[in-house]
Amino acid sequence: MVRMVPPGKTAERLDGLAAVVDAIRSGGGVTQPQLVQQIGLGRSVVSQRVAELEAAGLVAAAGLGPSTGGRAPRRLRLRAEAGLVAGVACGATGMAVGIADLNGRILARAEEPTDVADGPEAVLSHSENVIDRLLEKLPDPPPLWGIGVGVPGPVEFATGFPVSPPIMPGWDGYPIRRRLSRRYAAPVWVDNDVNLLALGELRSDPRYAAVDDMLFVKIGTGIGAGLISGRRLHRGTNGCAGDIGHIAVAQAEQVVCRCGNVGCLEAVAGGPALARDARRLAERGEGPQLTAILAAQGDITAADVTAAADRGDPAARALLAGAGRLVGDTLATLVSFYNPGLVVLGGGVAQAGDYVLAAIRESVYRRSLPLATRTLRIELSGLAETSGLAGAVHLVLDELFTPERMSAWLPFSSPAGRPELVGA
Repeated sequence: MVRMVPPGKTAERLDGLAAVVDAIRSGGGVTQPQLVQQIGLGRSVVSQRVAELEAAGLVAAAGLGPSTGGRAPRRLRLRAEAGLVAGVACGATGMAVGIADLNGRILARAEEPTDVADGPEAVLSHSENVIDRLLEKLPDPPPLWGIGVGVPGPVEFATGFPVSPPIMPGWDGYPIRRRLSRRYAAPVWVDNDVNLLALGELRSDPRYAAVDDMLFVKIGTGIGAGLISGRRLHRGTNGCAGDIGHIAVAQAEQVVCRCGNVGCLEAVAGGPALARDARRLAERGEGPQLTAILAAQGDITAADVTAAADRGDPAARALLAGAGRLVGDTLATLVSFYNPGLVVLGGGVAQAGDYVLAAIRESVYRRSLPLATRTLRIELSGLAETSGLAGAVHLVLDELFTPERMSAWLPFSSPAGRPELVGA
């Protein structure tokens, strides 16, 4: 006679397993008594869930914890060596590819120049070659449990399809997930690059260990935001939450954006806009350093604007401060609406430093509601280019260890070879 488990009990068991794994992943040698305190389940239930995870080869002992009078309890750790995760962070002009263990620790990585405008066949073939090369470098690698991919454009998260990405010709509706999952027989998740930057900052920077609600704002070739709520990404219904670069601003009402509309923030405060305006100033002889750069190179980039500002060029400094004020005015609305505890700024333009940062801070604190800014911090990213790759890796880990997905792969001890899990 088969004993049927009530659906409610099954859900409780899966939730308990996921809670135990999550606590062990983030706890660094947590003991069973500590698990009982942290996740609020009884000792016998925690003991059963730990035993199940040990039997599946996912959890192992890691020495002894402090005794409280009786036998010293075992410390528990995730068996990070049981599987691998690949991350691919594609940008407009380059990609970072890495292989990580189940703790998200990068074991091998490479940064490669590429042009996203070359199309998906060229870019993804390149990323596959790099993944293969990195895997070959690892001695006796365990199975690949999943792949996370970030691309610089809107992504429908449920399907993994890019949707009308302005700087990605040929990518609209391209089946990134299907291509990679067939090649590697592993589940694949695809997301917007700024979402992964936000997730990478949250998971990898120890300064943000206690942050629950955060905005990550990338100011580079494009402008976008990643929203963290309750330490989880908020993507919205279709996956395009945070696309602030195409919010209309009065200062851009006559400027055509690369998306085809006029009046977008990105069209007057993004990297190409800075380069365009700097060239106009240099052609008129305004800004000695900008003029010299144009004469020497024949063109000006956004990075050149920062370099000129560092050399004391007043016109370059004014351009950067103006971009900061425009972004800050938009962020002020978001801060009042969303009330995050932290705003992190990343991307090439944001890394221009105080020229941009000071202007953003001034606008946000001046225009936002006082209560919304009472404890608000606005900081530059401390991870720079590494957060996108970290986010791609942690995207996979977060998805694999949800209760629903664990129920599908835990009986087999591994999600390797089960690309269909992405739809579970």
